[in-house]
Amino acid sequence: MSQINYQQQRDTIEYQDCTIISHDHLAGDQHLLRLDAPAIAATAVAGSFVHLTVAAALPLRRPISIMRVDRAAGWIDLLYKRLGSGTTLLTERRVGDKLSLIGPVGNGFTMLPDRRRPLLIGGGVGMPPLLFLADLLRQQGGYQTTVLLGSEVPFPFPLKPSRLLLPALPCEVMATMPLLDDWEIPCRLASLQGYPGCFQGYVTELARHWLKALDSDTLAGVAIYSCGPQAMLRAVAALAAEFNLPCQVSLEEFMACGIGGCAGCVVEVQEPEGRAMRRVCVDGPVFDAKAVYA
Repeated sequence: MSQINYQQQRDTIEYQDCTIISHDHLAGDQHLLRLDAPAIAATAVAGSFVHLTVAAALPLRRPISIMRVDRAAGWIDLLYKRLGSGTTLLTERRVGDKLSLIGPVGNGFTMLPDRRRPLLIGGGVGMPPLLFLADLLRQQGGYQTTVLLGSEVPFPFPLKPSRLLLPALPCEVMATMPLLDDWEIPCRLASLQGYPGCFQGYVTELARHWLKALDSDTLAGVAIYSCGPQAMLRAVAALAAEFNLPCQVSLEEFMACGIGGCAGCVVEVQEPEGRAMRRVCVDGPVFDAKAVYA
C-alpha cells in the first residue's frame, strides 16, 4: 500500500458562513444538517470534515465529518449525535440560520488502483465519511463496493430488507441502509441491540464472516476503509492484518483549532523513518491502519 500523503492542501480551506437548508432530527438523538456551502462542496473529499461554530455563546468550534456533497447544487450534509453542550446548542439551530464553517479540512481516503473491491466498515457516527466514499466510488465506476455498518443506538435511517445479495452471510441478516440499496451498493448492518434484520454482534465479526467466504483471487482485490470508535478501529486494523489486507482508518479526535496550529489532536504513528507525531486534523484524519496500530 502506498503511503498516505500527510500534506494538507491549505489553499482549499474556506472560511464561510453557511445557511441551513434543512435540519432533520433522527432516531438515537442523531441529527442531519444540510448546508448551503458551495465553496466547501467543490473541494471536499471523502474523509474531510468541517470545523463549525455551533452558537455565538460557545465560540470553540466542533469538528463534524462531511457525509454527502452535491457539487452542482452546492450543498453538504453533516450527520451528528448530541453528546454535550456544543452539539446540544447545535440541535437548536433552525432552517435559515447561518453557521460559521472552516473547511474542508483534512486528507481523505486514498483509493488503490489494484484493489477494486473496497470494504467500507463504519461504526456509530463514523458512518458519514464512508457514505461519502461510497457515493464517490459509485460515481467513478469500476469498483465493487461492500458496506458494513454497526451501531448500538438506533440507526439514523429506516431499516429495510436489502434486495442485493451478499453470499456467505446468514440469510436472516438482510437489513440495509435504503440509500445504499438505491445506489446498488450491498450493505449489511450489525448491532448487539437486537434490531430486526441485523447481525447480532460486532460489525468486525460480520466483516470476518464475509472475508472468510472469499476465494484468494477475490480477496486479493479487497482493501478496507473504516471510521468509528477507537476500539472498533483497533479491531478493524487487527482484522486487516489477519487477512493481510491494506487498511485506512479515519480517526475521531477532540480538536481545538482544527487547522493544525494548536497540535492538540496529535497521535503517534509509525513511519518508515521511525515514530512520529501527526496531527489528526490536517495530517489525517485518514491514516494507514498499520501506522497507527503498529
